[in-house]
Amino acid sequence: MDNDEILQNLKKTVLGYDREGAVKWAKKAVAEEIDPIEAIGVLTEGITQIGDGYGRGEFWLPDLVGAAVAMTSAMPILEEEIKRKGRQRETAGVVVLGTVKGDIHDIGKNLVSVFLTIDGFTVQDLGTDVSAEKFVEAVKKYNADVLALSALLTMTSLEQRKTIERLKTEGIRDKVKVMVGGSAITQEFANDIGADGYDSTAVGAAKLARRLTGK
Repeated sequence: MDNDEILQNLKKTVLGYDREGAVKWAKKAVAEEIDPIEAIGVLTEGITQIGDGYGRGEFWLPDLVGAAVAMTSAMPILEEEIKRKGRQRETAGVVVLGTVKGDIHDIGKNLVSVFLTIDGFTVQDLGTDVSAEKFVEAVKKYNADVLALSALLTMTSLEQRKTIERLKTEGIRDKVKVMVGGSAITQEFANDIGADGYDSTAVGAAKLARRLTGK
């Protein structure tokens, strides 16, 4: 089996939402010493195809989630190989991402993480139920270009405002772009709390990060 066939099989795992297959073919790519950055590229092609189809109404949210799960299953294997070879992927910037305090929903956040990653950003995902203090600490620690805040519930959406206020208190609000999202959030709310941007979709969030950073 040649390298092109291995890469095509890897891409098919994303298109087929095949988590186990993604792990198998990623390991095969490493074993055959295929460039891990090239392998990540074919994964990106696959999920971009699903994402574009989703944007046109040809796919549904479960399709997007399935493709994302397959890709994220393969990524650690390939990223570890990149580190082992002493190489680095070019980055469009650093994004600190998380779901705000009191909210444990993560599907949307995870999708945003995937699309930010394939668009070239280095993502530091803090997970769910993240306090304003932890967001600010992470912005400082990772020297973040963008802080992405997710909230699914109306009752937790005010944590986004609290986090922005905390950035101001710490004197670093002007050093990081803040983007917000989640089903509880609207453009009007984003404007009201002083966020730099809002988008309702994972694909759109990645494009928004590009616009905010000017990259």
